[in-house]
Amino acid sequence: MAAPKNKTTGLVIRNKQASFNYTFLDKYTAGIVLTGTEIKSIRKAKVSLQEAYCYLVQGELWIKNMHIAPYEQGNIYNHEENRERKLLLTRKELNKLTKNKEKGMTIAPIQLFIDANNRAKLEIALAKGKKLYDKRQHIKERDLQRELSRQ
Repeated sequence: MAAPKNKTTGLVIRNKQASFNYTFLDKYTAGIVLTGTEIKSIRKAKVSLQEAYCYLVQGELWIKNMHIAPYEQGNIYNHEENRERKLLLTRKELNKLTKNKEKGMTIAPIQLFIDANNRAKLEIALAKGKKLYDKRQHIKERDLQRELSRQ
């Protein structure tokens, strides 16, 4: 029996800092243009999204500072760790992103996962930065939930 679509195979790398710093407005799932050694490193979970961000150039979406560690058996065919990678979205989604991206808005990577077809996908969000008092409120809510779960 085939695996259902839109399900992950278990590997999920999250950008925890993004949910703390931003409020997500719209979420999208994008494919990534990768080389052979990059996908092997992703399957071993050697990826960091902490400093990564997305930007638009001439109607194309790119991700910068996504760190993928070199593959151990990569030899001379290994990839550059922090290179810019192209994200694959439909033209309709790209047009919606460019139209909705206003001042103070950013496109933040949320999580990287391997889908049911063994392809690396990146979940991104159109996000607005949180103010300091919003972050404090988020911390209070999280602590309250933790206290309630202990009782």
